[in-house]
Amino acid sequence: MRIATVNVNGIRAAARKGMGEWLSASAPDILLLQEVRADEQIAVDLLPGYEAAIWPCRIKGRAGVGVAVREGGPATLGELRYGVAAAGTEEPDVDSGRWLEADLSLAGLDGLEQLTVISAYLHSGQLGTEKMDQKYAHLKLVDARMAELLAAARDGGPQVVMAGDLNVVRSERDIKNWKPNHNKIAGVMDEEIAHLEGWFASGWVDASRHLVGDEEQGPYTWWSQRGKAFDNNTGWRIDYQVLTPALAERAHSVTVDRAPDYASRWSDHAPLVVEYR
Repeated sequence: MRIATVNVNGIRAAARKGMGEWLSASAPDILLLQEVRADEQIAVDLLPGYEAAIWPCRIKGRAGVGVAVREGGPATLGELRYGVAAAGTEEPDVDSGRWLEADLSLAGLDGLEQLTVISAYLHSGQLGTEKMDQKYAHLKLVDARMAELLAAARDGGPQVVMAGDLNVVRSERDIKNWKPNHNKIAGVMDEEIAHLEGWFASGWVDASRHLVGDEEQGPYTWWSQRGKAFDNNTGWRIDYQVLTPALAERAHSVTVDRAPDYASRWSDHAPLVVEYR
């Protein structure tokens, strides 16, 4: 079973630039999308061969997440849950289109009949603005939901993969230029990093680190559109697949489908693909 996650940076633009060719060639069984920036029907129509659910952001032109399963593949879409707002409260507009959970039924994977997948697009933030306050407020809600999901999995519930663009690196191994950015810009702040490290300390597993090791640089998943960042591989690792421990035992390999050259890119992110057995 292959699960891919990618920030498409606008699904209509991505489709024009070659996303469909990648999708046909890669054919992941489960596809998790972020920054869709389109209404559900538009996005679904751009994913032939997949059954998809999309949660658009209520603020037009922003965010939007999706979960898609390959027709004829091992997964079948089930119940959907939207957002991380506390029970009885409504997700703020700025947090809409950022967290979509889907319960899947699986076939052909011995001992794994149910799986919960989450497509997550966490705030990018900006120091000294309300955008950073929004990021931290959302992260606190995500922390609480992650604790609930892990506890449920340990109590016999479905295993979970939370995947997407988390807009935070973990350490100097996840960004080419650590020193000039650390504690100076959003995504590289110790306070942000502490949220992710809290998940991993509690038992969640970072699939990429689990598979490539703690000493490997990268693999990067995002490169700025400015200058020669892509050509020089001046990247960030901000796209993740975060796994419950039992699911991590099934993770076999990880690849980043980096475009061969700048002109071939259809997003500023590259798909992160993990194979499970």
